[in-house]
Amino acid sequence: MSAYAENLNRAPKTLTEREQLLLLKTTGQHRAGFRDHVIFSMALATGLREHEILALNVGDLFDAQGKARRRVQLTTFKRSAPNVDFQEVLLSEPLRGKLEKLYRWKNGREALTPDSPVFISQRKRRLSARQLRHSFRVWQQRAGFEHLFNVHGLRHTACTAIYRATKDIRLTQRFARHKHIMTTMCYTHPGDEELLRAVQGLIC
Repeated sequence: MSAYAENLNRAPKTLTEREQLLLLKTTGQHRAGFRDHVIFSMALATGLREHEILALNVGDLFDAQGKARRRVQLTTFKRSAPNVDFQEVLLSEPLRGKLEKLYRWKNGREALTPDSPVFISQRKRRLSARQLRHSFRVWQQRAGFEHLFNVHGLRHTACTAIYRATKDIRLTQRFARHKHIMTTMCYTHPGDEELLRAVQGLIC
């Protein structure tokens, strides 16, 4: 097993608030990192899985004027129920702003037909999962992460954040797009940050 794989096995599944902000700051301040910045922002703001993000086309996210949609219908998703043709996710205003900035940058540089991929590689092809995983690893190292996460950690972080903010397991289930609520229960476990806040309040 490689050192990277061993690191992933030991690492927590959820990024701390500090790690999230550090990742976004590191990718956001590099011009060459804006594509990845938007991908990581989308994962943290929607809980989308790696393959769901990479499958997105321009027409899925933008209207004819380049405005980001508020509701996005996914035709590529983890299918846990038969006869379901699409799932829907909601986009926050900050995320829509980042997407529209990406669209403006891409306009004139890349094809923006409805069936064009949103996220592409340097070879102008749809970004692959392998390429995304490599980029995520590199950006974590640049940000100085003590532990490295896999890409699914971004979805785990998003779903955990929704539960911690609302304490509503049904709402978290809907956000995660889980068929069974027991699947959602993994996001209810308290993390180190919550434990630290609780310990600080103890009398000693």
